[in-house]
Amino acid sequence: MANLRRAILFTIPRILNSSNRTSIATSTLPSHNIYRPLTGSFSRFISSNEAINIDLSNEESKRRLCNRLIYRSKQRGYLELDLVLGKWVEEHVQSMDENGIKSLVNVLDLENPDLWKWLTGQEQPPDAISTNPVFSAVREKVMNNLDKHASPDTRAVPGKPWVRGWDDIKRARDAPIAGNQ
Repeated sequence: MANLRRAILFTIPRILNSSNRTSIATSTLPSHNIYRPLTGSFSRFISSNEAINIDLSNEESKRRLCNRLIYRSKQRGYLELDLVLGKWVEEHVQSMDENGIKSLVNVLDLENPDLWKWLTGQEQPPDAISTNPVFSAVREKVMNNLDKHASPDTRAVPGKPWVRGWDDIKRARDAPIAGNQ
């Protein structure tokens, strides 16, 4: 729903401005250059190859940008990603340069289910995503945490989705000692 609202909010002013008509509605809408459409159904309505205007010249604009990125990373609507991305972004966003912030925005623009599967190793990410330095750092953190805190028996084989539900009540003869498989 947020993607639809964003697509509508940023498409209408562009259409009105392209027809050389001046409108009160277009002049009162704020310009949010950090938000870009997700690759998908609305990308054909808004050009996604525009440059992202990131202003790191003064402390106030940097603080606003960092707060906006932290909010976007913590309020995705996917609890696991909210926790993982939110914590990682809080720890690293202050030390990022402009290229790092652009990489972070590209990661934040990804769809939740795909991003989660790629971060946890359930699916292989596309080459464009796997070469992203922010994605690589977050994925390394997630995989280290999985290796440290989860038994390999509880995880699916790379490339296969995780099994949903627990099998603690009906233990099969060949079931793992712990976990949900």
